[in-house]
Order: sequence, then C-alpha cells, then structure tokens
Amino acid sequence: MNFYSKTATQTALELHTDPLRGLSENEARRRLQKYGANKLLEKKKKGIISKFIGQFSDFMVLILLITAGISFFTAIMDDDGDFIDPIMILLIVIINAIIGVIQESRAEKAIDALKKLSAPHANVLRDGRVRRVLSEDLVPGDIIKIEAGDMLCADARLIEAFSLKAEESALTGETLAADKNADCICPDNTPPGDRHNMLFSSSFITLGHGTAIVTATGMNTQVGKIAGMIGEEEAPKTPLQKSLAKTGKILGLAAVLICIFIFILGLMQHIPALDMFMISISLAVAAIPEGLPAVVTIVLALGVRKMAVHRAIVRHLPAVETLGSANVICSDKTGTLTQNRMTVKSIITPGGKACLTSPEGAFALSLACLCCNSTVSLEGGEYKANGEPTENAIVLAAAKSGYIKSKIDSDFPRLREIPFDSSRKRMTTIHRLKTGGTELSGSCRVITKGAADILLPLCTGEKLSGRTGILDENRRMELSAACEKMAEQAMRVIAVAYKDCDSAPKNDAEAESGLVFVGFIGMADPPREEAKPAVLRCRRAGIRTVMITGDHAATARAIAAELGILTDRDGVITGAELDKISPQELEKRIFKYTVFARVSPEHKVRIVKALRARGCVVAMTGDGVNDAPALKAADIGCAMGIAGTDVAKNAADMILTDDNFATIVDAVEQGRGIFENIKKTIHFLLSSNIGEILTVLTSFLLNLPSPLLAIQLLWVNLVTDSLPALALGTERTPDDIMNRPPNDAKKGMFSNGLWGNIVIEGCFIGSIAFLAFTIGRVFFDGTGEPVTARTMTFAVLSISQLVHAFNIRSEKSIFSSSLFGNMKLIGSFILGVLMQTAVISLPFCSSIFKTTPLSPMQWLIVAILSAIPLLISEIEKAFAKNRSKKTKKIAS
Repeated sequence: MNFYSKTATQTALELHTDPLRGLSENEARRRLQKYGANKLLEKKKKGIISKFIGQFSDFMVLILLITAGISFFTAIMDDDGDFIDPIMILLIVIINAIIGVIQESRAEKAIDALKKLSAPHANVLRDGRVRRVLSEDLVPGDIIKIEAGDMLCADARLIEAFSLKAEESALTGETLAADKNADCICPDNTPPGDRHNMLFSSSFITLGHGTAIVTATGMNTQVGKIAGMIGEEEAPKTPLQKSLAKTGKILGLAAVLICIFIFILGLMQHIPALDMFMISISLAVAAIPEGLPAVVTIVLALGVRKMAVHRAIVRHLPAVETLGSANVICSDKTGTLTQNRMTVKSIITPGGKACLTSPEGAFALSLACLCCNSTVSLEGGEYKANGEPTENAIVLAAAKSGYIKSKIDSDFPRLREIPFDSSRKRMTTIHRLKTGGTELSGSCRVITKGAADILLPLCTGEKLSGRTGILDENRRMELSAACEKMAEQAMRVIAVAYKDCDSAPKNDAEAESGLVFVGFIGMADPPREEAKPAVLRCRRAGIRTVMITGDHAATARAIAAELGILTDRDGVITGAELDKISPQELEKRIFKYTVFARVSPEHKVRIVKALRARGCVVAMTGDGVNDAPALKAADIGCAMGIAGTDVAKNAADMILTDDNFATIVDAVEQGRGIFENIKKTIHFLLSSNIGEILTVLTSFLLNLPSPLLAIQLLWVNLVTDSLPALALGTERTPDDIMNRPPNDAKKGMFSNGLWGNIVIEGCFIGSIAFLAFTIGRVFFDGTGEPVTARTMTFAVLSISQLVHAFNIRSEKSIFSSSLFGNMKLIGSFILGVLMQTAVISLPFCSSIFKTTPLSPMQWLIVAILSAIPLLISEIEKAFAKNRSKKTKKIAS
C-alpha cells in the first residue's frame, strides 16, 4: 500500500492504530502472529544429515573409507576373512563424525546466541507508554520513537520529524543523508529515494528525532523485496582460525609424507601391503589435527558467551583474540568512567551565584528545561526523568524549582528545533510566546544551550536583574573564568542564552545570533566506584588508560586525576590544540598525553590512528553516530549498550551492556583467558599427535613390527582428541593474568617457545610409548607376535596423553593449583581411562581391537610409564620457578 501518498492521519486510520497511545500489547501479539517476526528470511541452515555427511568430505577420511572398503572386499574374497577390522574402522569413523556434528552444532548455537544478544531494539509506544522491544517484535501499526543514531528495522510513515535526516545507502546507494519531512505527501510511483515522508528498514538516523508508524515488516519491507540486498551474515573466520587452518595443512602434508615413508618401510619389512596401507592411513588420520579449527571455534564461542554474562557482548569473534593484545584503552568520561547520574549542583548568572529557586536561577533553569527533549513524570511521590542524562538533570532540577516540563511546554509551544550536534556543541529551540507573561518582549523566543566556549561568542547581551546589559569581550573573559572555576570542581558546565523576536528566525544562523546570556548550569557526575581500581588493574596489566571527552579540559583533568589516569608526568590536550598539530607531530607526541578534552569525533579518529601508528593495539569506546568512524578505526570498538546508538553498536566489535569502564577491563581479562585456553588446546592436540607419529616411525626405522594397528591408532585419536581438548578450552582464567604484559600482536600463536615445547613433549610421549612396546616385547612376548607389547603401547599412548592434559592446565605445579579446578577435565580423564581399560580388558572388545588382558604387573608398568609426562613436567616447572625467583631477586 502506498502510504507515502497518504497523510499520517490516513495511515493511522488504515492501520487501525492510535498515534498518541500506540497499539495495545494484546493487539501487538495478535499482529505478530498474523504478520510473523520482523526479520528477513535467513539462509537455510544445514540439517543434521547434511552436517553428518559433510564430516566425510575430509580427504584423509575418504581414503580411510576406501581402504576399509577394500579390506571388506578382501575379507569377502577370503574364506577365512576377518570382517572385524573394516567394521570397527567404519564404526570409529562414524563416531568421529557424530562428535564433529555435535561440535559444529554447539558452535553454531553459541554464535546464534551471540547474534541474538546484539540484536537491535526499538522504542515503541504501546498502551500509552514508550517501551524498548526487540526489533523482530515490531508489527505494522506500531508507533515508534526515533532519534539520531537509531537503526531502522522496519518501513515506517513519519508522523512528526524534527530536523530529521536518514542515511539510506543500503537501499538507495546514496551515501548522503536524506532530509525527512512528515508533512509532505508524495505522488504515486515515487521511487523510494524520493519518499521524504518515509523511513526504511536498514537505514540509520543521522540527525534529529521524530515519531513514525510502522507500515511494513520483515520480507514486506523495501529491503525485503529486493532479493539478495541483505544476505545472512556468515560467522566470520577469525585470523586465529585461518592461521590454524594453514598450520593444519602444513602438519597434514608433513604427516602424509611421513606416512608414505612408513608405508614404504613396512613393505620393505614384508608386511602385507593392505595392512601397511591401513596403518599408514590411520596414522595420518590420527596425526592430522583436522578437528582443531572446530575445537577452537567452540572454545571461542563458549568464552564469548561467558563474556556476555559479564556484560560484554562480543559481536565479532576476532575481537576476542585482539582483546588479549590490547595495550591502550581510550575511554569516554561520562557514563563510562563516571556514573552518568548528572545532578545540578550550581548556577552562576551574570549577577553571581544563584540558588535554584531564586528568580535568576529559576529563570535560567526554565529556559534550559524548554530546550530539552527529556520528559519528567511523578512516580511514587518522586520526579523521574526519561532521556539523555544531562537533560534529565536539568528537567529534574527545574521540576524541583516548580517548573514542570509538560506545563511549560504547553505555555511555550515549540515551533522548531535545531538539534544538538557534536560538532556544533549546542542545541536551539524556537517557541511561540503567549501574552501576559512578565518576561515577554516579542512573539517568538529562541533558546540555546550548549558548551560555554561555543555559546558565549554568540551572545551580545547578558541578563542582569530584569534588564539586559551589553556583553563585551572583557565581560566574556570574566564569564569564561567563572566557567573555568566551575570546571575545576569537576563539574560539567552548560551555558544558557535566549532572545525574543517579533517573528520566527528564517534560518539557523539568524536564530543563533545576538543572544542574551542567562547563566551557567554546573552539573556533577561522580566517578564510578569501580573505575579507579579498574584503572589500577590496567596499569598492572601493562595497559595505558586514555580519557577522551568532549568536556571542558579542567573538568576532565579533575576527574582523571581522581581516578589515577592522570599523573604528574602526563599531559592534557584540547581539540583546539590538536588542530594545530600535524598527524606526524601527533604520532611523535601521542604518549605525552593521557587526557584529550574538548574533542570532536574527528579528533578521536586522529588519536586512534596516531596510537596505532606507534604500534599500540587500541580499544576505543563510543556511543554516538559520529563515534562510528573512531570505533571502526580502533582495533576493538566498544559501543555503549545503554547510552549507545544503533549506529555506534553496528560499527563496534563489542557492546558494553552497562556502559562501564570496568567491564572493558573485565573483557580484556576474559579475552586473555580465552586466548590462553586456545593455546592450551593447540598445545595438547599437536604434542599428542607428534607423540603418535614418533611411536610408529621409530619402530619402523628400527626395523621392528608395527607397535600399533590401524584400529588402535584410530581409537587413540577418538579418546584423546575430543573431550580433553574441549575441557582444556573451559579452563578458568588464571588469577595472575592481569599481572602479565599484553600478548604481543606481532608474534603468532606459536611464539615464546610454544613450538619447541610441543615438539619436546611429543618426543617424550612417543619415547614413553615406544619404551612400553620394548618392555612388552622383551619381557612378555618373547619372539612371538607382539600382542602384549602392542596392548601396553596402546594403553600408554592413550593414558599418557590424558595425563599430559593436566600438565598443560597451568604453568604452575598441579599440586599448587587446584587439582579439581576443572571438573570437565577430570571427567574426560576418568571417561577416557575407563574406555581404554574396557577395550583391553573386556573379552569382546579385546578381540575387536586385537589386544590381550594385562596382568597387574603389566598395568603397573603402564601406570608408571603414563605418569612419566607428569613427573617430567613437575620437575621442569620446579626449575622454572627457581629461575623466576632468582631473576626477581637479581632485579630487586
């Protein structure tokens, strides 16, 4: 239906909605059932069967299946053929595929949950009250309130618009924001880009505010009708996953070459070709960490869900890796480092300090209140404000002085508004005057409130005890000094001015000139209690805290000093001073400053780029439309979940649901912990796989029988590569992780000797398994078939890897850390040992896996050998601890 060719009243009638009260909740639920959820059709996800079949697409698994098929065919041709091997190989491959499906599904669900956490919301009028609901719950006929920074999630017909502009590039391709007008009516067949009375899904409000009626949702929107305009977002591959995939390919190639070499050695030792082929392929499957990217995805996703519980919603998985490397946090002041509970503390008029209820103070408050969009209501005998925190403080103070916002709005109806803009740093409203008032001298009144340094130059007069005096340059300097004193007391200062006119000004420039200065309103916003300890934690963790604010330099300096951000060695610089510095000069001097005051969004981008140019990994906070470039420029963009606009959230990598600086620090800690857990998982899997390869390779190099059969190699892979690896990924974040320096972003995952540790530990595991094979052959098998030796090797290789997982938990001794701190790892160890014992000891299983029950003495040898990795690791950790103590002693 062409609502753009109808008036707002006609649109409301056709959609059976009330512009003043909106829909009732019951009617909204009924319409939601009728029209469906407000979302585009998603790309059809793979079903369980498709996922299961997809597990067999790996080249090595396909080769294994072909080999099992050949073995099965050979068994059919042979009268005494053994079908157990191919059947069990198929069974293990199927179990591996089931585990793969479970892992893939868990990762998918975790990522879906994260998408839902960061889903956009809308402010909807229902039952006469504005409520914040999920965008997917919007229905045609809903009345929505929109303001700068909102992302539109439905098509809507404007009811009223105040200096409204919308960026519609996703729909029209036009990057310039389009002006919107609620009163215009467009002819039929007007293209979407020219429908100035309509708002469209996927567009952003860049300026102003207004009210609109939802006309279409989901696939019925303009975007929904354009096939492929917006596709379903795929879960991004993180740099770490790409790096691991590359590493996996290199290891895979190396494993295949080794397996070909082993295959040739086996043929030279006259081992049947089919048996040797099965062993080689099974070893390749066991050695290649094909499940590593999936395990890492799960660890990342589970870690990110844990971060969401701690009020940090990560929108892009790569941000988790970057968090561990962050060494600079650029934070806004208001609401992030402070409580965002503005309270009017002081009013300075041209005549001096005034109380809130004095004629001069009350007049300044009443004007400022008219120039606000916040609303005030009486709830439980107490006034409550709804809106932007600074405006909330003004309307509440005005209410306490007897000026109720709704009452004075009706006395002085608003004709027009010039919205606040971060570059203008002021807001202006134009009101119609009613006759009979003592303060009236015309038919229109212009009221402007904003930053003192911006507003004072626009004033030519000042209000002095009922008369207007001339405001010259000397007087402006005196007033600026008074403002500076208020700022030094950590107050945010808002200047208020007005003028009365015979007619409404023709343009913005005319409206905001020749103003009469009324006074300064000083507001205090106390620091958050948790902010100062969080800044100290950052300092200990090697993270530099930088305050970036639009507030006065003196205000910023006072708060920064109180929080411990500003020390005697640190400097404060303003946006005006930044403008005089070239980008190259800023790069050189960037570390001299920890407080940037009176800055614009453009300055924020310059600061971030300068820090990054000096090699810093930067986290940046922001909440407004114009903060989006800085959030994108930073390594980690952190949007405010409460005060933040949809534009800022869409540009950010992480959303803070409580707008709290301490939450960023907690997120960095969690990010470091997740990164550590991924390293532990990789460490465990690769060292275990190297141990398996070396066990078999050593035997063939020494011209000995194969220490493991194909089915045994696959079983070891099944027992050790799934549950223990995932359990390590859930390890608790170390207590001292924020006492360590940030991860070096220039170094890879395998830096700081990780590769060396992996190879050495793999050699230990392989050596222990080969020692078990040697003991079994020499002392228990004699010259016959090495069944006992293989069984002992089979047990040691599997159990020693399960034990090795405990070594990797921490750099500290397992006896000094909580042994039962990770019950998932304990559970995976117990289950793995039970499964391994069962395939050796149970007659049915031992016949399948070609094992023999072990005697108590043989089990004792297996236990001792399996515990050797733990013993060696504890000795190494003890030496490392002593070296660390000596280093600290020398340093002190």
